[in-house]
Amino acid sequence: MKTSSDALVNIVIPNWNGKKFLGPCLDSLQSQTFSDFVVTVVDNGSVDNSLELLNNNYSWVRSISFAENRGFSAAVNAGIGQNVYPYVFLLNNDTELDENCLEQLINIAEQYSDYSFFSPKMLNYFHRDILDGAGDGFLRGGVGYRLGTMEADAAIYSTMRHVFGACAGAALYRKEFFDTIGLFDNDFFAYLEDVDINLRANFKGQKCLYVPAAAVYHIGSATSGSKINALTIRLSTRNTFFVLLKNYPLSLFFKYFSQLFLYQFMWFCFVVKKRQFIPYVHGVVQAVRSAHAMRRKHRLLYPEKLRKPISDLDKILKTSEIEVLDSIMRRRRALGKGNGCFNLYKRFFT
Repeated sequence: MKTSSDALVNIVIPNWNGKKFLGPCLDSLQSQTFSDFVVTVVDNGSVDNSLELLNNNYSWVRSISFAENRGFSAAVNAGIGQNVYPYVFLLNNDTELDENCLEQLINIAEQYSDYSFFSPKMLNYFHRDILDGAGDGFLRGGVGYRLGTMEADAAIYSTMRHVFGACAGAALYRKEFFDTIGLFDNDFFAYLEDVDINLRANFKGQKCLYVPAAAVYHIGSATSGSKINALTIRLSTRNTFFVLLKNYPLSLFFKYFSQLFLYQFMWFCFVVKKRQFIPYVHGVVQAVRSAHAMRRKHRLLYPEKLRKPISDLDKILKTSEIEVLDSIMRRRRALGKGNGCFNLYKRFFT
Protein backbone atom coordinates (compact mmCIF):
# COMPACT_ATOMS: atom_id res chain seq x y z
CA MET A 1 0.00 0.00 0.00
CA LYS A 2 1.04 3.60 -0.48
CA THR A 3 0.87 6.75 1.61
CA SER A 4 1.60 9.22 -1.16
CA SER A 5 -0.78 11.13 -3.41
CA ASP A 6 0.14 9.04 -6.46
CA ALA A 7 -1.84 5.96 -5.38
CA LEU A 8 -4.56 4.63 -7.67
CA VAL A 9 -7.23 3.78 -5.09
CA ASN A 10 -8.48 5.30 -1.86
CA ILE A 11 -10.03 2.58 0.31
CA VAL A 12 -12.58 4.15 2.67
CA ILE A 13 -13.66 2.12 5.72
CA PRO A 14 -16.35 3.53 8.05
CA ASN A 15 -16.03 2.34 11.65
CA TRP A 16 -18.11 2.54 14.80
CA ASN A 17 -16.92 0.42 17.72
CA GLY A 18 -15.57 -2.11 15.25
CA LYS A 19 -12.16 -2.78 16.79
CA LYS A 20 -12.60 -6.56 16.70
CA PHE A 21 -13.32 -6.43 12.95
CA LEU A 22 -10.72 -3.88 11.84
CA GLY A 23 -7.70 -6.12 12.37
CA PRO A 24 -8.74 -8.97 10.04
CA CYS A 25 -10.06 -6.48 7.48
CA LEU A 26 -6.83 -4.45 7.38
CA ASP A 27 -4.69 -7.60 7.43
CA SER A 28 -6.49 -8.80 4.30
CA LEU A 29 -5.65 -5.49 2.62
CA GLN A 30 -1.98 -5.94 3.49
CA SER A 31 -2.10 -9.33 1.76
CA GLN A 32 -3.45 -8.00 -1.55
CA THR A 33 -1.60 -8.77 -4.77
CA PHE A 34 -2.40 -5.16 -5.73
CA SER A 35 -0.76 -2.55 -3.51
CA ASP A 36 -1.33 0.78 -5.26
CA PHE A 37 -3.75 2.10 -2.65
CA VAL A 38 -4.15 4.16 0.50
CA VAL A 39 -6.56 3.36 3.32
CA THR A 40 -8.75 5.89 5.11
CA VAL A 41 -10.65 4.73 8.21
CA VAL A 42 -13.40 7.15 9.26
CA ASP A 43 -14.25 6.62 12.91
CA ASN A 44 -17.74 7.55 14.15
CA GLY A 45 -16.93 8.35 17.76
CA SER A 46 -15.93 4.83 18.79
CA VAL A 47 -15.40 4.12 22.49
CA ASP A 48 -13.79 0.68 22.06
CA ASN A 49 -10.22 1.91 21.42
CA SER A 50 -10.48 1.47 17.66
CA LEU A 51 -8.23 4.48 17.09
CA GLU A 52 -5.63 3.12 19.50
CA LEU A 53 -5.55 -0.10 17.48
CA LEU A 54 -4.87 1.89 14.32
CA ASN A 55 -2.19 4.04 15.93
CA ASN A 56 -0.40 1.10 17.53
CA ASN A 57 -0.65 -1.58 14.84
CA TYR A 58 -1.59 0.05 11.54
CA SER A 59 0.38 3.28 11.31
CA TRP A 60 0.08 3.19 7.50
CA VAL A 61 -3.68 3.77 7.77
CA ARG A 62 -4.97 7.33 7.61
CA SER A 63 -7.82 8.14 9.99
CA ILE A 64 -10.57 10.72 10.30
CA SER A 65 -12.30 10.89 13.67
CA PHE A 66 -15.73 12.24 14.59
CA ALA A 67 -16.67 13.01 18.19
CA GLU A 68 -20.02 11.24 17.78
CA ASN A 69 -21.70 8.71 15.52
CA ARG A 70 -22.76 10.61 12.40
CA GLY A 71 -23.84 7.53 10.50
CA PHE A 72 -22.59 5.54 7.52
CA SER A 73 -23.31 8.21 4.92
CA ALA A 74 -21.45 11.00 6.70
CA ALA A 75 -18.50 8.71 7.40
CA VAL A 76 -17.97 7.53 3.83
CA ASN A 77 -18.59 11.04 2.51
CA ALA A 78 -15.76 12.31 4.70
CA GLY A 79 -13.46 9.67 3.25
CA ILE A 80 -14.58 10.34 -0.31
CA GLY A 81 -14.04 14.04 0.29
CA GLN A 82 -10.35 13.35 0.90
CA ASN A 83 -10.07 11.67 -2.46
CA VAL A 84 -7.58 12.84 -5.08
CA TYR A 85 -7.27 9.36 -6.56
CA PRO A 86 -8.80 7.87 -9.71
CA TYR A 87 -10.83 5.31 -7.72
CA VAL A 88 -12.64 5.02 -4.39
CA PHE A 89 -13.25 1.60 -2.86
CA LEU A 90 -15.86 1.60 -0.09
CA LEU A 91 -15.47 -1.27 2.35
CA ASN A 92 -17.29 -2.29 5.52
CA ASN A 93 -15.10 -3.09 8.50
CA ASP A 94 -16.68 -6.56 8.94
CA THR A 95 -15.11 -7.90 5.75
CA GLU A 96 -12.06 -9.71 4.46
CA LEU A 97 -10.86 -9.58 0.87
CA ASP A 98 -9.60 -12.44 -1.23
CA GLU A 99 -5.94 -11.72 -1.95
CA ASN A 100 -6.52 -10.80 -5.61
CA CYS A 101 -9.78 -8.90 -5.10
CA LEU A 102 -8.46 -5.40 -5.73
CA GLU A 103 -6.28 -6.52 -8.63
CA GLN A 104 -9.30 -8.08 -10.34
CA LEU A 105 -11.49 -5.03 -9.79
CA ILE A 106 -8.92 -2.53 -11.04
CA ASN A 107 -8.02 -4.63 -14.09
CA ILE A 108 -11.69 -4.80 -15.09
CA ALA A 109 -12.25 -1.11 -14.37
CA GLU A 110 -9.31 -0.19 -16.59
CA GLN A 111 -10.70 -2.36 -19.40
CA TYR A 112 -14.36 -1.30 -19.19
CA SER A 113 -14.24 2.48 -19.34
CA ASP A 114 -17.97 2.77 -20.08
CA TYR A 115 -18.79 1.53 -16.54
CA SER A 116 -18.46 3.93 -13.63
CA PHE A 117 -18.86 1.60 -10.64
CA PHE A 118 -18.18 -2.05 -9.92
CA SER A 119 -19.54 -4.72 -7.60
CA PRO A 120 -17.37 -7.61 -6.36
CA LYS A 121 -18.81 -11.00 -5.45
CA MET A 122 -19.74 -10.87 -1.76
CA LEU A 123 -19.72 -14.18 0.11
CA ASN A 124 -20.77 -15.16 3.61
CA TYR A 125 -17.83 -14.71 5.98
CA PHE A 126 -18.46 -17.96 7.83
CA HIS A 127 -19.82 -20.11 4.97
CA ARG A 128 -17.78 -19.10 1.97
CA ASP A 129 -19.74 -21.17 -0.53
CA ILE A 130 -22.86 -19.09 0.24
CA LEU A 131 -23.45 -15.75 -1.46
CA ASP A 132 -23.97 -12.53 0.42
CA GLY A 133 -24.60 -10.66 -2.82
CA ALA A 134 -23.69 -10.67 -6.51
CA GLY A 135 -24.51 -7.09 -7.38
CA ASP A 136 -27.59 -5.18 -6.31
CA GLY A 137 -31.07 -5.11 -7.80
CA PHE A 138 -34.11 -2.95 -7.08
CA LEU A 139 -37.74 -3.58 -6.21
CA ARG A 140 -40.15 -0.89 -7.36
CA GLY A 141 -41.60 -0.72 -3.85
CA GLY A 142 -38.48 1.29 -2.97
CA VAL A 143 -35.88 -1.15 -1.67
CA GLY A 144 -32.74 -2.79 -2.92
CA TYR A 145 -31.91 -6.49 -2.92
CA ARG A 146 -28.51 -8.16 -3.02
CA LEU A 147 -28.81 -10.57 -5.92
CA GLY A 148 -28.05 -14.15 -4.96
CA THR A 149 -28.09 -13.47 -1.23
CA MET A 150 -28.25 -16.68 0.83
CA GLU A 151 -27.97 -18.78 -2.34
CA ALA A 152 -25.23 -21.33 -2.89
CA ASP A 153 -22.52 -19.90 -5.12
CA ALA A 154 -23.10 -21.30 -8.60
CA ALA A 155 -22.17 -20.90 -12.26
CA ILE A 156 -24.91 -18.32 -12.82
CA TYR A 157 -23.04 -15.98 -10.47
CA SER A 158 -19.63 -16.61 -12.01
CA THR A 159 -20.26 -14.56 -15.14
CA MET A 160 -19.44 -10.87 -15.33
CA ARG A 161 -22.55 -8.87 -16.20
CA HIS A 162 -24.32 -5.53 -15.99
CA VAL A 163 -26.26 -5.04 -12.73
CA PHE A 164 -28.46 -2.29 -11.36
CA GLY A 165 -25.99 -1.26 -8.68
CA ALA A 166 -23.52 -2.16 -5.96
CA CYS A 167 -23.77 -2.69 -2.22
CA ALA A 168 -21.80 0.13 -0.59
CA GLY A 169 -20.38 -2.41 1.87
CA ALA A 170 -17.88 -3.30 -0.88
CA ALA A 171 -17.89 -1.31 -4.11
CA LEU A 172 -15.41 0.37 -6.42
CA TYR A 173 -16.26 3.78 -7.90
CA ARG A 174 -14.48 6.01 -10.34
CA LYS A 175 -13.77 9.46 -8.91
CA GLU A 176 -15.95 10.93 -11.67
CA PHE A 177 -18.92 8.94 -10.41
CA PHE A 178 -19.31 11.19 -7.38
CA ASP A 179 -18.60 14.30 -9.44
CA THR A 180 -21.61 13.33 -11.59
CA ILE A 181 -24.00 11.75 -9.08
CA GLY A 182 -23.05 13.51 -5.86
CA LEU A 183 -22.24 11.98 -2.49
CA PHE A 184 -24.29 9.69 -0.26
CA ASP A 185 -27.22 11.44 1.42
CA ASN A 186 -26.41 12.24 5.06
CA ASP A 187 -30.12 12.37 5.89
CA PHE A 188 -30.31 8.59 5.46
CA PHE A 189 -27.77 8.10 8.30
CA ALA A 190 -27.59 4.37 7.57
CA TYR A 191 -29.46 1.77 5.49
CA LEU A 192 -30.66 2.20 1.90
CA GLU A 193 -28.24 5.06 1.22
CA ASP A 194 -26.72 2.86 -1.48
CA VAL A 195 -30.19 2.15 -2.91
CA ASP A 196 -30.63 5.89 -3.26
CA ILE A 197 -27.29 6.38 -4.97
CA ASN A 198 -27.86 3.36 -7.25
CA LEU A 199 -31.16 4.88 -8.36
CA ARG A 200 -29.59 8.27 -8.98
CA ALA A 201 -26.83 6.61 -10.97
CA ASN A 202 -29.23 4.65 -13.18
CA PHE A 203 -31.48 7.65 -13.74
CA LYS A 204 -28.42 9.62 -14.88
CA GLY A 205 -27.05 6.96 -17.22
CA GLN A 206 -24.24 5.54 -15.04
CA LYS A 207 -23.63 1.79 -15.30
CA CYS A 208 -22.48 -0.86 -12.80
CA LEU A 209 -20.55 -4.03 -13.63
CA TYR A 210 -20.53 -7.16 -11.47
CA VAL A 211 -17.03 -8.68 -11.20
CA PRO A 212 -17.26 -12.27 -9.88
CA ALA A 213 -13.48 -12.85 -9.87
CA ALA A 214 -13.17 -10.27 -7.07
CA ALA A 215 -14.30 -11.89 -3.81
CA VAL A 216 -15.20 -10.19 -0.53
CA TYR A 217 -16.19 -12.13 2.60
CA HIS A 218 -18.82 -10.28 4.65
CA ILE A 219 -20.20 -10.89 8.15
CA GLY A 220 -23.17 -8.53 7.79
CA SER A 221 -24.99 -6.34 10.36
CA ALA A 222 -21.97 -6.60 12.64
CA THR A 223 -22.09 -2.95 13.71
CA SER A 224 -25.82 -2.80 14.48
CA GLY A 225 -25.70 -6.19 16.22
CA SER A 226 -28.48 -7.90 14.26
CA LYS A 227 -30.51 -7.56 11.09
CA ILE A 228 -33.79 -7.06 12.95
CA ASN A 229 -33.86 -4.54 15.78
CA ALA A 230 -35.54 -1.24 16.59
CA LEU A 231 -32.85 0.82 14.86
CA THR A 232 -32.82 -1.15 11.62
CA ILE A 233 -36.63 -1.25 11.41
CA ARG A 234 -37.01 2.49 12.05
CA LEU A 235 -34.31 3.52 9.60
CA SER A 236 -35.32 1.00 6.93
CA THR A 237 -38.96 2.12 7.13
CA ARG A 238 -38.10 5.80 6.98
CA ASN A 239 -35.44 5.44 4.31
CA THR A 240 -37.69 3.43 2.01
CA PHE A 241 -39.96 6.46 1.85
CA PHE A 242 -36.92 8.71 1.46
CA VAL A 243 -35.78 6.71 -1.59
CA LEU A 244 -39.20 7.03 -3.22
CA LEU A 245 -39.85 10.67 -2.35
CA LYS A 246 -36.41 11.72 -3.47
CA ASN A 247 -36.24 9.80 -6.74
CA TYR A 248 -39.70 9.00 -8.10
CA PRO A 249 -41.55 11.55 -10.22
CA LEU A 250 -45.24 11.76 -9.37
CA SER A 251 -46.12 9.82 -12.50
CA LEU A 252 -44.23 6.77 -11.21
CA PHE A 253 -46.08 6.93 -7.89
CA PHE A 254 -49.32 6.58 -9.84
CA LYS A 255 -47.93 3.98 -12.23
CA TYR A 256 -46.56 1.80 -9.42
CA PHE A 257 -49.35 2.32 -6.90
CA SER A 258 -50.14 -1.41 -6.72
CA GLN A 259 -46.49 -2.39 -6.25
CA LEU A 260 -45.95 0.31 -3.63
CA PHE A 261 -49.07 -0.67 -1.67
CA LEU A 262 -48.23 -4.38 -1.81
CA TYR A 263 -44.66 -3.87 -0.63
CA GLN A 264 -45.70 -1.60 2.24
CA PHE A 265 -48.39 -4.07 3.30
CA MET A 266 -45.91 -6.97 3.32
CA TRP A 267 -43.35 -4.89 5.23
CA PHE A 268 -46.00 -3.91 7.79
CA CYS A 269 -46.95 -7.57 8.29
CA PHE A 270 -43.27 -8.44 8.72
CA VAL A 271 -42.59 -5.81 11.40
CA VAL A 272 -45.74 -6.76 13.30
CA LYS A 273 -44.65 -10.40 13.22
CA LYS A 274 -41.24 -9.36 14.56
CA ARG A 275 -42.88 -7.22 17.26
CA GLN A 276 -41.35 -4.02 15.92
CA PHE A 277 -44.52 -1.98 15.44
CA ILE A 278 -43.36 1.03 17.49
CA PRO A 279 -40.07 1.50 15.57
CA TYR A 280 -42.07 1.15 12.35
CA VAL A 281 -44.42 3.95 13.43
CA HIS A 282 -41.44 6.13 14.36
CA GLY A 283 -39.97 5.54 10.90
CA VAL A 284 -43.24 6.50 9.18
CA VAL A 285 -43.58 9.66 11.30
CA GLN A 286 -40.01 10.71 10.50
CA ALA A 287 -40.63 10.11 6.81
CA VAL A 288 -43.77 12.27 6.86
CA ARG A 289 -41.94 15.07 8.63
CA SER A 290 -39.17 15.03 6.01
CA ALA A 291 -41.40 14.55 2.95
CA HIS A 292 -41.23 18.18 1.84
CA ALA A 293 -37.44 18.25 2.12
CA MET A 294 -37.13 15.04 0.09
CA ARG A 295 -39.39 16.38 -2.67
CA ARG A 296 -37.26 19.50 -2.77
CA LYS A 297 -34.21 17.29 -3.27
CA HIS A 298 -36.05 15.53 -6.09
CA ARG A 299 -36.60 18.80 -7.93
CA LEU A 300 -32.94 19.73 -7.53
CA LEU A 301 -31.67 16.31 -8.64
CA TYR A 302 -34.02 15.95 -11.59
CA PRO A 303 -34.81 19.33 -13.13
CA GLU A 304 -37.64 19.01 -15.62
CA LYS A 305 -35.50 19.62 -18.70
CA LEU A 306 -33.14 16.76 -17.74
CA ARG A 307 -35.69 14.13 -16.70
CA LYS A 308 -35.75 10.82 -18.49
CA PRO A 309 -39.01 9.78 -20.18
CA ILE A 310 -41.19 7.66 -17.90
CA SER A 311 -40.96 4.78 -20.36
CA ASP A 312 -37.17 4.72 -19.95
CA LEU A 313 -37.38 4.77 -16.15
CA ASP A 314 -40.03 2.07 -16.19
CA LYS A 315 -37.85 -0.18 -18.33
CA ILE A 316 -34.84 0.26 -16.04
CA LEU A 317 -36.78 -0.48 -12.87
CA LYS A 318 -38.87 -3.31 -14.27
CA THR A 319 -35.80 -5.08 -15.67
CA SER A 320 -34.08 -4.93 -12.29
CA GLU A 321 -37.16 -6.11 -10.39
CA ILE A 322 -37.50 -9.16 -12.64
CA GLU A 323 -33.88 -10.05 -11.93
CA VAL A 324 -34.56 -9.73 -8.20
CA LEU A 325 -37.67 -11.90 -8.39
CA ASP A 326 -35.78 -14.57 -10.33
CA SER A 327 -33.09 -14.59 -7.63
CA ILE A 328 -35.64 -14.90 -4.81
CA MET A 329 -37.52 -17.68 -6.59
CA ARG A 330 -34.30 -19.56 -7.30
CA ARG A 331 -33.41 -19.51 -3.60
CA ARG A 332 -36.88 -20.63 -2.59
CA ARG A 333 -36.78 -23.55 -5.04
CA ALA A 334 -33.45 -24.63 -3.55
CA LEU A 335 -35.11 -24.65 -0.12
CA GLY A 336 -38.05 -26.68 -1.43
CA LYS A 337 -40.49 -23.78 -1.11
CA GLY A 338 -43.19 -22.83 -3.57
CA ASN A 339 -43.24 -19.71 -5.74
CA GLY A 340 -46.95 -19.38 -6.48
CA CYS A 341 -47.27 -15.82 -5.16
CA PHE A 342 -44.13 -14.67 -6.94
CA ASN A 343 -45.30 -16.20 -10.23
CA LEU A 344 -48.59 -14.36 -9.90
CA TYR A 345 -46.78 -11.13 -9.12
CA LYS A 346 -44.53 -11.51 -12.18
CA ARG A 347 -47.54 -12.26 -14.35
CA PHE A 348 -49.68 -9.33 -13.30
CA PHE A 349 -47.24 -6.64 -12.15
CA THR A 350 -44.14 -6.90 -14.35
